[in-house]
Amino acid sequence: MGTVYKKTVTKRLPQNAELFERKGQRFARWKDAKGKSKTAPITTGRDGSDRIVIISRTYMAKYRDGSRLVQDVSTGCRDEQAARAVLAQLMKRAENVKSGIVSAADDAVIDHRETLLETHLTAYLGHLESINASPVYRANTLRQLKRLAAECGFVKLGDLNAAKVENWLAEQARKKMASRTRNSYRGDLLTFCKWCCEHGRLSSNPFSKLPKADERADRRRQRRSLTEAELVQLLEVARLRPLGEYGRQTLKRDKAHVTGKRGTWNLAPLTFDDLPAAVERARERLQKRPEFIAGLERLGRERAMIYKTLVLTGLRKAELASLTIGQLHLDGDHPFAELHAADEKNRQGSQIPIRDDLAKDLRSWVADKNASQAPASISIDAHNHKRRGSNSTSSRGSNSRLPTANQLPDNTPLFSIPGPLIKVFDLDLQAAGIAKRDERGRTLDVHALRHTFGTMLSRGGVTPRTAQAAMRHSSIDLTMNVYTDPKLLDVHRALDSLPNLPLNGGSSLQRENLKATGTDRSDHLPFAPAFAPTGYNSGANESPAGKNPVQAELVMAGHSHRENAGNTQENTPAKAIPAGLSKGWLTGLEPATSRSTI
Repeated sequence: MGTVYKKTVTKRLPQNAELFERKGQRFARWKDAKGKSKTAPITTGRDGSDRIVIISRTYMAKYRDGSRLVQDVSTGCRDEQAARAVLAQLMKRAENVKSGIVSAADDAVIDHRETLLETHLTAYLGHLESINASPVYRANTLRQLKRLAAECGFVKLGDLNAAKVENWLAEQARKKMASRTRNSYRGDLLTFCKWCCEHGRLSSNPFSKLPKADERADRRRQRRSLTEAELVQLLEVARLRPLGEYGRQTLKRDKAHVTGKRGTWNLAPLTFDDLPAAVERARERLQKRPEFIAGLERLGRERAMIYKTLVLTGLRKAELASLTIGQLHLDGDHPFAELHAADEKNRQGSQIPIRDDLAKDLRSWVADKNASQAPASISIDAHNHKRRGSNSTSSRGSNSRLPTANQLPDNTPLFSIPGPLIKVFDLDLQAAGIAKRDERGRTLDVHALRHTFGTMLSRGGVTPRTAQAAMRHSSIDLTMNVYTDPKLLDVHRALDSLPNLPLNGGSSLQRENLKATGTDRSDHLPFAPAFAPTGYNSGANESPAGKNPVQAELVMAGHSHRENAGNTQENTPAKAIPAGLSKGWLTGLEPATSRSTI
């Protein structure tokens, strides 16, 4: 039998509490943090001190569950009759478990459904941390799940409802939220509920049939790839622009448009054609600061090296930022960079092949870092074009730190990649005269360098499976359809590889050449492509090893034609047909022939 009761606890006597007696019982009166007056009876603790007695407002239920363990749970009821009704339900559940009607796991799900959703989210984040999910992923997941819970009205785990989420996604679609973003919310919710099912918190996933938005029909941002000419131009600008910023010319402004402190003049924008002249002007202006000039040149070289490494390795920006000097293996026959599993997107770890010319550049870069002695810090504001001294830093600019040791430790970062690299990249594009968005609406950003890597692989004739391995993709569709820019593929030249098929039968010289090579079958077949397999000896007992049904079809069709043409050679006996093809080897071909079998 179970029982209901109000839980009683004792606490220390509040400070400044007023003591008084009523009907022989001592009481304490005080005001809480909100200024409300509180009164409670006083009892004596084990140490002899006065303590106040606190009685819970709601009733507790005490009973034995299905595992015959004593449970003490809150009913949440202030009324005793209501609390007894809750107790009756708990005892009925316990009897169902004891009799085997409900399993203990299914009974535990009922308790989890009544738990606050925030409690389950906290446990889920702990799970993500245990599997080494990145802090950015954990933060984004928590943000999206909390937004869904707040806007859909989910307070407890049992409140999860697919219809509410579907309506919310439809509302976001009307508000022009991208399909990919909506799928991100859907994916986080599905993964969370899947985890709940695996850990006995839910019996089934309520969102397993939630429809997925079509991302291909609603792509908001499609990246394009850079051409070879644009890459060369971008690297040149990246190398020269840090110094060229100090050689920009000043332009006077119209007094009618004077605003701000720099109202009467402004700096002229850098262009690709004017960049060499700007560099020379900067050298003249900074001729008394040779160390500062060297720092700016080093900054430009590092920026160009960053772009080149991203393009020739396909690394993501965060992956490149994680590389250290000790992860480079440049002295062997096949140079590579060892990417740790914790720094890779798929958390598997990889060896990134490095081309010989890039390996040479990296060796030179590491040698210069080791040989560098003068500590300096050069920073250029990438957004406002502000000039800063060698002892200042800016969180918005591109930083280049010169090491102070002769031999740098292995954990030294290979590059100092600024956080807002996209701002630096956009300014480099602008100075290079490369459009941020093309006529198709496709844009360029730092990750577009990885798209360029994938496109150049396809353009260079690399097989799709090899390109997939180089890109480290789980799906070849992602490599071929997302990371390959069709505009840069030379489809017109690819058509030139197709055979020449003249309608007039070709010249006599072409026919003589075909006969000389043994590929002219016009005396026997009305049409046979140059790549068709040759016939096998009809007297052989078995077909050549590895011959497929299509080859067998061409051969048998050739023999039949020679017979109809009056050839004295007999048809191939049935035992010469390749094993497994004696039945149905022409099935599905139209029109059916007399040699077809079923």
